[in-house]
Amino acid sequence: MENELLRYERLAEDLSGIIVTGNLRPGERLPSVRRLSRERRLSVSTVLQALRQLEDRGLVEARPQSGYFVRHAPARLAQPNVRSTPEEAVPVDVSQRLMRVLQTGIKPGVAPLGAALPSSTLLPLAALQRLYGGVVRRHPQLLEGGSHINIDEAALVRQLVLRSVGWAGPLAAREFVITNSCTEALAVCLRAVTSPGDTVAVESPAYYLMLQLLEILGLKALEIPTDPRTGVSIEALDLATREGQVAACLLVPNASNPLGSIMPDEHKQRLARLTAERGVAVIEDDIYGDLYFGDTPPRTIKAFDKAGNVMLCSSFSKCLSPALRIGFVAAGRYRRQVALQKTVTSGGTNPVTQQVLAEYLESGSYDRHMRGLRRAYAHQVEAMRAAVARHFPPATRITQPQGGFVLWVELPEKVDTTALYDRAIAAGVAYVPGELFSASGMYRNCLRLNCGNPHTPEIEDAVRRLGALMAS
Repeated sequence: MENELLRYERLAEDLSGIIVTGNLRPGERLPSVRRLSRERRLSVSTVLQALRQLEDRGLVEARPQSGYFVRHAPARLAQPNVRSTPEEAVPVDVSQRLMRVLQTGIKPGVAPLGAALPSSTLLPLAALQRLYGGVVRRHPQLLEGGSHINIDEAALVRQLVLRSVGWAGPLAAREFVITNSCTEALAVCLRAVTSPGDTVAVESPAYYLMLQLLEILGLKALEIPTDPRTGVSIEALDLATREGQVAACLLVPNASNPLGSIMPDEHKQRLARLTAERGVAVIEDDIYGDLYFGDTPPRTIKAFDKAGNVMLCSSFSKCLSPALRIGFVAAGRYRRQVALQKTVTSGGTNPVTQQVLAEYLESGSYDRHMRGLRRAYAHQVEAMRAAVARHFPPATRITQPQGGFVLWVELPEKVDTTALYDRAIAAGVAYVPGELFSASGMYRNCLRLNCGNPHTPEIEDAVRRLGALMAS
């Protein structure tokens, strides 16, 4: 018998999705308990459990003798402001503070609103486990040894080439280098095109892991103003690269972390042309590219690259399993340098996992899984936005992400999210303070929330506690 907990949570997620997407408007009546019980083949108690969960989230209300009605209106809070950024590049120093935040954020009993990790309940773990067993039986030679020369499994490269038709292409098989995660992909690209002391242009706010990489490699960060809807400012990037002082750009144009913005195609095309003309390498992180909320997948900067100047990096950590540790680079004209950096850093990426991923992609399971996952993330992000709107102080601003599963929150200027962090952990809630997304220490009144988990009553209560703390 299917676990009753999973059954009522699935019904609650389905109903919340109908509500947050506007298909049921505030004041409208939900289907009756008996109808839901009959159509979903669930017990009445299971249906009531799901509806009570929606009540706890503030999405519905029970009216005596009448049934359940939609209470939730989609969050309409203003978007965060675009900030002016320092004109000079600065060294990066975030790692120690960031590691402390990430470590405390996974303590038992702390609501997981910090690190951007998906809930295991959303991932196809059973299917991957079965594939591992089958691959080891059918390809025992993959366990016989590793290689520092032959680092890419042909079966996986073939699947990436096929998938690249939708991203950029198609891309040539010779461009690809398989890596241990997207993080390693970004790192080997940086090492391939920069030297210590060089300047790298980044979005502002920028994903903290990118800032860590710059710090470790002795690189300076030049923060470029970034719009929460359209991404990095092309005009500001144009000005920043005129004097030849920028060695590379490190960007997340699709469902950026932490803003969730998607750069318009026109901007991507201008950026690709501008950087190629000025000899500025582009390292494009597309890890959230498949997690778009619209009807069509966004194109990459790589799609507009005519000079082989863009290195497209990604992985399957956010959609299949963070434990796979499989990423890749489509490295363009930098392929030889990137492959050399990968070879001397870690040799070949696990061939068994490469084959598992190749077979999963070939089976068609990935596309079916992603359709459901995109809906789940969209619902969870909207539910989190609504919770922030309910519980955070007046004048709070929140992003309206176009993909991914993180939310950026801008609080009134007097709020210092770094100073309040320890109190939040003591109250059982994690988040990432905004200043860790800036090399120059900006965004102290901001924070990022992880929306990778179903929006349960426990998550709703954690947002309530956090909002009360921010208002104190």
